[in-house]
Amino acid sequence: MVIDKNEKILRTEGLKKYFGEVKAVDNVNLEVSEGEILSIIGPNGSGKTTLLNLISNMIEPDSGKVFFYGRDVTKWAPSKLAKMGLVRSFQIVNLFDGMTVMENLKAAVASNLGRIHRPFSSLNKDEEITKRSLEILELFKLSDKAETLAGDVPHGDRKVLDVALCFALNPKLILLDEPTSGVSTSEKKPVMQRIEEAVRKERVTAVIVEHDMDIVFGYSNRVVAMHEGKILAEGKPEDIKENEQVRKIVTGEL
Repeated sequence: MVIDKNEKILRTEGLKKYFGEVKAVDNVNLEVSEGEILSIIGPNGSGKTTLLNLISNMIEPDSGKVFFYGRDVTKWAPSKLAKMGLVRSFQIVNLFDGMTVMENLKAAVASNLGRIHRPFSSLNKDEEITKRSLEILELFKLSDKAETLAGDVPHGDRKVLDVALCFALNPKLILLDEPTSGVSTSEKKPVMQRIEEAVRKERVTAVIVEHDMDIVFGYSNRVVAMHEGKILAEGKPEDIKENEQVRKIVTGEL
């Protein structure tokens, strides 16, 4: 795929998805610029996750289009989108709890390189796989957990590892659905800090669905608020934070 840097990395045009009478996503026009961390907020049922599913083609839209660097990718299979750099967090292999953190990363990197069917002992000797796995470990500050079984790592580190595995696919744009969910209040910011640092260092664009407003307003370049399948408001975090409609409908501050 030839990338046109003059185009937005992601654009949706008139995206719609109805489930019976429920307008899950209703004529959404969204633009994302390269390098952004964009958070999507909204009450339960507002269409946030459905929008991510449409962008990543986990489900097909009733109408509308998705563009990646200006190219219509609406009908592209999720696996093809991932190969081109548009990655949804759960597209990667699930964590193998009986394998170490390093072994999980090597398996993900090997899968991306088309070498997953080799005996695992040969992966340990593959310099390219080892090098990239070590880079990702360091990027997400997981080096000290390299030889720990994935099933034994603390929950916060496990959430970070979920995102780290996505980087085995060398994403240009990553879609994350509640990356800090289930994490204790004290762990949320450290977890998000590691994700943000990795995203910015690798110059990856991120679209994040998140319910924690401290995370949203602390780590986003731009925020989109959704309600009943539509975009209610969008703008800089400080502007969205003071938006009267958002405060009434989304954050419940009025």
